[in-house]
Amino acid sequence: MLLSLSSDPIEMLTFEDLFTVDSVHYTEGNTGGQHQYRVLNEAVGAMMYHTITLTREDLEKFKALRVIIRIGSGYDNIDIKAAGELGIAVCNIPSAAVEETADSTMCHILNLYRRNTWLYQALREGTRVQSVEQIREVASGAARIRGETLGLIGFGRTGQAVAVRAKVFGFNVIFYDPYLQDGLERSLGVQRVYTLQDLLYQSDCVSLHCNLNEHNHHLINDFTIKQMRQGAFLVNSARGGLVDEKALAQALKEGRIRGAALDVHETEPFSFAQGPLKDAPNLICTPHTAWYSEQASLEMREAAATEIRRAITGRIPDSLRNCVNKEFFVTTTPWSVMDQQVVHPELNGAAYRYPPGVVGVAPGGIPGAIEGMVPGGVPVPHSLPTVTHPSQTPSPNQPAKHGENREHLTEQ
Repeated sequence: MLLSLSSDPIEMLTFEDLFTVDSVHYTEGNTGGQHQYRVLNEAVGAMMYHTITLTREDLEKFKALRVIIRIGSGYDNIDIKAAGELGIAVCNIPSAAVEETADSTMCHILNLYRRNTWLYQALREGTRVQSVEQIREVASGAARIRGETLGLIGFGRTGQAVAVRAKVFGFNVIFYDPYLQDGLERSLGVQRVYTLQDLLYQSDCVSLHCNLNEHNHHLINDFTIKQMRQGAFLVNSARGGLVDEKALAQALKEGRIRGAALDVHETEPFSFAQGPLKDAPNLICTPHTAWYSEQASLEMREAAATEIRRAITGRIPDSLRNCVNKEFFVTTTPWSVMDQQVVHPELNGAAYRYPPGVVGVAPGGIPGAIEGMVPGGVPVPHSLPTVTHPSQTPSPNQPAKHGENREHLTEQ
């Protein structure tokens, strides 16, 4: 088992009875040494953060790899199509750090509206604020939140968590997500719009909460920025590639966007010393940490380890809860740990419904003569004659179906 940048035994407690664990930092071009040789030739599973990128070329170096768990929700750092074609399942942890990311997003939004970060910097730089005129000058741009419209692009777990928080502060919340079915907006008391253009036109603040893929790279660009309200805010705690940073920098300089807060960037680790945003005004940047808390980090690693165990003891990719590349998956070498056709008791919910020694149950709750396996893969040690439920016994007064002998039925 291959872990990315981890030295604690949290994961080992989950699957130490299955295999050995190596904790390494795999990087491109770093394939030398006996330890690295073992990793590339023997590792059957890998757990990794967003800080590592795996291309097709990288994936082809692993000879035994069968499952990759991305410790987090985004997986744009992995070539999932290539992985599937190589027989490697890729999973994420979609519920990871939802609360932390939503809280951090709200912090960014509040900072843009109330300008606390800039006020703090002014004091650190020695600015003295004594008169109302000085307050007005140093706090210029601070705005009231109540009644403002917050537009969310993407309305998954994090987007919904942000919506709940934003409503408390008085925002009118709208969202755009073409992949969701209708009706969710009613349960949360928000408004749905059906085009990106409508969301950009109506929003005073736009916040991104969608995955990055080949269809939405640079979703926020010069063209879409011009569709936003003059002086709107922009927040991105999703993926850096969603925003064209050159277009954003220009919009900030021209005042078309009043302020922006970014936790993710096109190039990471981010530095103000280089790149198009280095001299952009009214910009808050954090180093891809919106997801982090000690509690979230622990929960993510435990969930990732559980998914690895599910892969090892079950079928790949069918037994995995959060496999993101099933559509590309191609079965290759049979899974070496166990027969692919066997469903492990840990994964078989039917084991609780039909414990060993209990007769099989046919559809409708009727004991039936079921030999071998019942749905779910549970062995049935014996069988009983089929019993007809009273509800299925024809009434004496019920007309016989065509071709049936009523006398024969009643005699039995």
